[in-house]
Amino acid sequence: MNLPPFSTEPSLDFAIPANREAMRAALRQMEGRLGEDYPLVIGGRRVGSTEQIVSVNPAHPDQVVGRHAAAQLEHVEEALAAGWQAFPGWSRTPVEERAAVLVRAAELVRRRRHELAAVMVYEVGKPWDEADGEAAEAVDLMEWYARQALQFASGDRTAPIPGEITQFRYIPLGVGAVISPWNFPVALTTGMTTAALVAGNCVVLKPANTACTTAAFLVRIWEDAGLPPGVINLLTGRGSLVGDPLVDHPQTRFVAFTGSREVGVRINERAARVHPGQRWLKRVQLEMGGKNAVVVDETADLERAARDIAISAFGFQGQKCSAGSRAVVVQQVYDQLLAMVLERVREIRMGDPVDPEVTMGPVVDSAAEEKILDYIEVGKREGELVLGGTKPEGEGYFIEPTVFSGVRSEARIAQEEIFGPVLAVMPARDFEDAIRIANSTEYGLTGSYFSRDPERIAFAKERIHVGNLYVNRKSTGALMGVHPFGGFNMSGTDTKAGGPDYLLFFMQGQSIAERL
Repeated sequence: MNLPPFSTEPSLDFAIPANREAMRAALRQMEGRLGEDYPLVIGGRRVGSTEQIVSVNPAHPDQVVGRHAAAQLEHVEEALAAGWQAFPGWSRTPVEERAAVLVRAAELVRRRRHELAAVMVYEVGKPWDEADGEAAEAVDLMEWYARQALQFASGDRTAPIPGEITQFRYIPLGVGAVISPWNFPVALTTGMTTAALVAGNCVVLKPANTACTTAAFLVRIWEDAGLPPGVINLLTGRGSLVGDPLVDHPQTRFVAFTGSREVGVRINERAARVHPGQRWLKRVQLEMGGKNAVVVDETADLERAARDIAISAFGFQGQKCSAGSRAVVVQQVYDQLLAMVLERVREIRMGDPVDPEVTMGPVVDSAAEEKILDYIEVGKREGELVLGGTKPEGEGYFIEPTVFSGVRSEARIAQEEIFGPVLAVMPARDFEDAIRIANSTEYGLTGSYFSRDPERIAFAKERIHVGNLYVNRKSTGALMGVHPFGGFNMSGTDTKAGGPDYLLFFMQGQSIAERL
C-alpha cells in the first residue's frame, strides 16, 4: 500500500462565503436531528436499554441533543465478548487493509467535517473554528496512524546470525477499553480508538456522557469505512456502571483514557489489580490534564505574547488540558503586559456558538459551571480580580472570561486545574524565577516561553519540565504528526499522541528464531 507523504489537514476559513454557508447548512441539518435516540453498538448490533442518558446543549440546557441507551453491567460483558470474538479475524487482517480502513474513514471525515463540527457546536459548545479544527485533527490522526502502522510492519530490526532465520515483529494486544473525554470528543476519541484498531486490536468505547452524540456519529463513520462487526463496540453509560467494570474486567487487555487527574489516578489503581482469570498485566495510558504556564520575559515581543496568552487561556472557554491558565511575567514588564492581555480579553465575544461571530461559548454543564464559579470565589481571596468573574444573566452555562492578577505560585488557582475561563497572572523577579514558578505544580503537560534572547531560550528548553514546550507561540494547538502530544508528572503517562512511537502502546513485540 503506497500512501503519499503525510501532510496536515488545513482548517477552513469561514470568511469565505461557501465555507460559511456550508457550515450554516450543517447546523440547520443538525438542529433537525436534535433529540434523536441512539442505541449501544455491540458486535454490530444496535442494542437498547431500559435507561437513558440525555445529552443537552450547554448554551440552551433545555434543548436535548441526543438520548442515549445507558449500558448496564451485562452490556459490558457482551461488548467484551463481541470484541474477543472479532479479534482473531481482525488481528490477522493484513495491516495494509487495516490502514486502508483508516484512510477511508479520514476521507469520510473530510466529506462530513461540517456535520461533525455542527454536532460539537450543539453538544459541547464549541465555536466554529474550534469545532472545524478538531475535525481536521481527526483526519490528521487517522492519516498519520495509517502510515505509522505500515512502517512498523515493514522490515526487520534484528541482527542476522548464521544458521537461523530470525524475525522480530509487533502483534496486537487484544481487546481494550477507550474512555474518551468530552472536550475533544472527535479528535481524542478518534486518536485513541483508531490507533488501537490499526494495530489490530478491538475496542470497547466508553465516551463521556456529555459527548455521547458525537461518539455515535464517529462510530457510524468507522462502520461506513469498513470495520467488521465487533471490532468497535460503543457503550454509553455512567462511569460507575460501565467505566469501572470495563477497567476491572479480567478480559480487558488495555485501557486508554483522557480526562481528569482524579479519574485517571483511580483508573491506574484499579487496572493494576489482577483479577481471577486475568492472564496479563493491563497496559494503561493516561492523559490527565495540566496547569500550564505561559512565561514572558522582558525581552519578549509583548504584542505577540499578549495575543497568545488570551488565546491559550480562553480558547474553547479554557476547557483544554493544554490551556495556558497561568501567565508568569517578569516584573519589569508585568504591568504593561497585563494591560495588553486585558485589552485582548475584552475583545472576546461570548454567546451561543451557533453564531459564527462568537469566539467563546458556554462551559460544558452545570457541574463545570459550579466548580469554576467556586474557584473564582477562591481566586478573589488569592489575587486581585481585574476582569470578569461573574455569570451573565439568562440561560446557558456561561461564565465571563476572568483574569486575576498578583497571584502567588502557591495559590490554589495557580496550582489546581480549574478547566474553565480563568487566568492567573503571576509576577516573577526575573526569567529564572519565572521558570521556577512554571515548574512549581504537579503537572507537566504544555508550556510556552516568550523571549528574544537565544541564551534564555536555550535555558528554558533545558529547564521547563513539560511534555510539549512551545517557544514564542501559544500553549495550545498541537498538530498531530508535527507536535507529538503528551505530558509528564501528573499530566499523564506521556504516550505521545500523533508521535512516531504512539502505536507501540497498542502492540507487543515478538521475537521468532528458526534453526536451519
